[in-house]
Amino acid sequence: MNSQIVLLPVQSKLPRGQTLKSHQFHVLQSTMNAGTTRHRKLSRWTARQIALTKPFVFLVALYPMLHWIWLGFNAGLTANPAEFLIKSSGVWALVALALTLAVTPLRRILRQPALLRYRRMLGLFAFFYSALHTLGWAWWERGGSLLSMAQDTWQRPFIAAGVIVMIPMLLMALTSTRGWMRRLGRGWQRLHYAIYPIAVLSVVHFWLIRAGKNNFFEPYVYAAIFSALLLFRIVHHRQKRASS
Repeated sequence: MNSQIVLLPVQSKLPRGQTLKSHQFHVLQSTMNAGTTRHRKLSRWTARQIALTKPFVFLVALYPMLHWIWLGFNAGLTANPAEFLIKSSGVWALVALALTLAVTPLRRILRQPALLRYRRMLGLFAFFYSALHTLGWAWWERGGSLLSMAQDTWQRPFIAAGVIVMIPMLLMALTSTRGWMRRLGRGWQRLHYAIYPIAVLSVVHFWLIRAGKNNFFEPYVYAAIFSALLLFRIVHHRQKRASS
């Protein structure tokens, strides 16, 4: 009798068709969901946290340059330092470009919008290593002669692909500031969409270089990475259009 007297007032307050155990489970589940939601909100990285890690990311991105300097002082630049540095800077330009393209998919997968603050710095490093790659070719292989560079661009398709890539990369680097974003308005976004054809042409450039040696493993690896990153963006864009 005592147990019935205690339970009846509680059961009278429950929603119709719901038992005490199911109600308790529902309350517990709601509490856990609310706690998970609060945890997700609290675990999002802030702009300040990203700013604190930027110097570390900057130093990591400088690793190739520091490594070349160390190799230079320790006779590690191979028998042909110019060729080594041209090739190495080109590979690191591809790495930086892939990391730049990976920022948006990562921030969406991890639900960390603040990751976007890394993209400009990584994009500038992609341009930096691409510029070193191009300057190495222009100075060490062509002797700084504009006529020789023009002839080489005309005669070798992989050189032409590399030169074409550098033009929009230069424009994107010059207009990467907030001031240029305000000046160009929507045109800024259209200009910076050039990163997609840049990625494609960069892989083509690398593939044509390796075609002479019939060694396509690395170009295929970068082609797969860039394809996956671009495919993610295409799928996300279509899902966004379908939901709107």
